[in-house]
Formats: sequence, C-alpha cells, structure tokens
Amino acid sequence: MLKFLLACIMLMPLVNSWWAVQSSLFMLSFIMIVYCHHDFSNYMMGWCFNIDSLGYILILLSFWITSLVVCSSQKVLKDNNYPSLFLLVNIFLLFFLVMTFSVNDYLLFYISFESSLIPTLILILGWGYQPERLQAGVYMLFYTLFASLPLLVSLISLYNMSGSLTLGLVENVSGISFIPCVWYVVTVFAFIVKLPMFLVHLWLPKAHVEAPVAGSMILAGVLLKLGGYGLIRVLPLFGEVNKSLSWLWVSISLVGGVVVSLMCLRQVDMKALIAYSSVAHMGLVLSGLVVFGWWGLNGAVVVMIGHGLCSSGLFCLANMVYERVGSRSLLISKGLMNFMPSMALWWFLLSAGNMAAPPTLNLLGEISLIISVVSWNKVSMLSIALLSFFSAAYTLYMFSLSQHGKYYSSLFSCCSGKVREYLILMLHWLPLNVLILKSSTIMCIL
Repeated sequence: MLKFLLACIMLMPLVNSWWAVQSSLFMLSFIMIVYCHHDFSNYMMGWCFNIDSLGYILILLSFWITSLVVCSSQKVLKDNNYPSLFLLVNIFLLFFLVMTFSVNDYLLFYISFESSLIPTLILILGWGYQPERLQAGVYMLFYTLFASLPLLVSLISLYNMSGSLTLGLVENVSGISFIPCVWYVVTVFAFIVKLPMFLVHLWLPKAHVEAPVAGSMILAGVLLKLGGYGLIRVLPLFGEVNKSLSWLWVSISLVGGVVVSLMCLRQVDMKALIAYSSVAHMGLVLSGLVVFGWWGLNGAVVVMIGHGLCSSGLFCLANMVYERVGSRSLLISKGLMNFMPSMALWWFLLSAGNMAAPPTLNLLGEISLIISVVSWNKVSMLSIALLSFFSAAYTLYMFSLSQHGKYYSSLFSCCSGKVREYLILMLHWLPLNVLILKSSTIMCIL
C-alpha cells in the first residue's frame, strides 16, 4: 500500500490542474481494480503497514468515491471557488483514509482515523451552503472527539498490558467483570459514534445537510465505513465481554433503525432523508458486527460497500436537483419527471439499490445480516421485518414525491442532464450491481 500513499503525495503538486487530478484518480482506481484478484490474506509490508482483502476493498472504495467527488464538484471549478485548495483538501482526506485502512498498529490507526476528521471539517466549513454549517461542524467535531479521547486511554492501557499495539500481538481482555465491561464500552464507543448508532447519530444529518456535494458523498461513501472497519479490528480483543453485551447494541440498533425509518417518512429535506436512511442501514450493520459470526461480518462488509456506492449516488442526484431548482425541499422539487425525464431513470435505479432490490450488492449483504441476527435471537425478526418494510416505504416516498406530481411553477427551463452527470451516476450504479457477480470473492474476505 506504500505505493498508493506515495501516489496520494504525488497528486499534491498537481492541484493547480483539475483535469490532471481527476484523470490521475480514475487511473489509480482502475489500476487497483486490475490488481484486486491477488490474494492479500497474508501480505505484510513492514514499516507498520500491512494489507488484507478487507483493507484493500475499502482503499479501492476510497479512491473510487474520491474520483467521483472530484468529477461531480465541477461547480467549484466553474465558480472559481478556490479549486486548488478544494483538491488539496480532498487529496489529504484520501491520504488519511488510505493510511487508516493499511496500518497494522492500533496507535497509527487511531491517529489517521482522527486525522480524517480535519479535512472533512474544512470541506463543510469552507464549501458548505448555509451559515448553519458552523453548528454542523461543531456537532461533528465534538461528537467524534468526545467518543475518541477515551479510545486513546484504552489503547494506552492495552499497550501497558501487552507491551505492543501491533495488530495480532495485543493480548485479549478476559473476564466479564465491571472493569473489562467499562473498558470494552469505552473502546467500542468511538467507532459506534462514527458508524453512527441511533442515539449518537444527531451529528450525521446536520453534517450532510450543510456539507457540499463532495462532503456528503465522501461522508456517506467512506467515512461511515471507518466505524465498521474499526469494530472489525477491535472486537476480537474483547471476545468474552462482547458476547455478554452484544444484546445491548443489537437492541438499540434494531429498535433505533425502526424509529429512524419512521422519521424518514416525515422528512421534507432530500439530503436529510438520505442521511437518516444511512443511520437505519448502519444499525443493521452494527447488529451483524457485534454478533460477530461469519454471516454477520461478511454481510456487514458487503452492505458497507453497497451503501457507500448507493448513498453517494443519491447525494449526487440530490445535488443535481439542487443546482437546477435551488431547493432541497421535496415540496418544491417535485414533479421532476416532467422536465428531467432521463434523470428519473437514475432516481429509480439508485432508489431500488437503497431498498436492497435485486440484483444490487445491498440485497446480498442484507440477507447475510438477517441470517446472522435471526440465528442469534429469533425475537429480532420483528424489528428486522419492520426495518425492511419501512426501508422500502421511505425510499418509495422519496422517489414518488420527487418524481411525480405538479412541478414548481417558477421552473420554466432546465437542462435534463449533462453527459458528465450521467457518467458519474453510471459509475455509482454499475459497481453496485456488477459486484454481486464477484460475491463469492467478497464473502470470503475474512
């Protein structure tokens, strides 16, 4: 992975040329796709870096989403809104993400995990739309830092106990008394906030609504996956405690997922609706992760990848509507099928992906997660049934309200879509549906 870190550094001098950065990112993504058939299960690199299939897939997702972010943020270049600085912030964010997914030391992982917050905050504060972005930035900063500082104390304690923080050499925490339970909650909580779980999710809708399209796409596409990746790396250290406390996370996630789905049905802001739907999806992912079975882990990874592509595409669509209509409200931007008929097809395809319709990757992942959670406890079937039903309900609500009905009377002329925009949407949708053909490879990640 060192070569990809060096590639990120080499992109920095090119920030004065938008097209050079955009084409370089796509080229790096395609190089990674060509090499993804290699076996990374035992591939160590030294220098505190190692790579396995899980890290490789998430690094590939980071490169792919960053390429699409640069491609979809042409308005920054057109308005000359500090385009060089914008590209530099995105490249720094990509660098920290690659670092996070490729290090084999818990302390380096923590540093790069936290560092990814800074470029995201700059994106929201620098290129956001409304004055409320300051409040959204503060929410995101304090939620993340409040949960992350105890994680640092936990890692120092693990170092004192084991004498090392290298992945695979840290001793497991045994026992289910008070101290191991507190230790476990403190360690896991940072990743649960980042995921985010219901009750600690309030920063996410605020950040999404105020962020520019680049911030929303990279937040939904990659940054939420940091929480899931961190849990996969940390939970094996707390096997006994996790087994005794997993009921807590599963209960909050599933019940919270149903509550959030009901909240989605009364949203009028397009971006807020997509952001709340992310919380509902990530609730199911968290349930699969803490159960920590083969089906749960693999299903969680598959849903994370599928959700990253699908949710990023929906935010991209919402931004295309916002650029034309000037509003994110579903009450104003409705009847879009009347004057953007070609775009209605992409709304339908990505909405179908969001409700886990076949043949998307989300369907495979959700079936795996349902098998995992139901085999852990059959009572969870009720919550999962409601979650699946309302997931389809709020997605259909968003699609029907935005595409059908009378369009806003002040709209008189509109471009139905540029070739660049259709290319971006196709590059979101194609991997989401084609990757299921390689599901046997993805499901054998762990």
